[in-house]
Amino acid sequence: MKKAAIENMVAEMLEPILLKFTYELVDVEYIKEGPHFYLRVFIDKPGGVTIDDCQRVSEELSVLLDEKDPIKENYFLEVSSPGLDRPLKNNKDLERSFGKDIEISLYKQLNGKKKYIGKLVSFDDKNIIIINEKEEKIQIDREIISKINLAIKF
Repeated sequence: MKKAAIENMVAEMLEPILLKFTYELVDVEYIKEGPHFYLRVFIDKPGGVTIDDCQRVSEELSVLLDEKDPIKENYFLEVSSPGLDRPLKNNKDLERSFGKDIEISLYKQLNGKKKYIGKLVSFDDKNIIIINEKEEKIQIDREIISKINLAIKF
């Protein structure tokens, strides 16, 4: 089974678990690092998640994964919070992040750069608009965006 198919299937399996505990699914990743495969689930809730929250989801998901056995390789299951630099995967994530600093990584250069940081001021299906620290408005085509995260400023 392909990576995307596994991630989508696990996301579907998680729906009833997350509804039961009122958690939000931030992301599912199925990746190979060195010789090992990892199934990583990132959850959140208002006020943040605790270790107990992660354990609860891990235990319930493990039961479902053992029953259906959809992944042929041996893998490690990890359930955690998305962290301070949480990925922004969809419009709902972007709406919550209006006015916040975000970091945008690009597949190809725009004006000689592949990374931009600025306050999210607008977005639609085609573009994301930020204002950088020089107060310049930057419009970025969503098709060239590889990932968006909340920016961590020190």
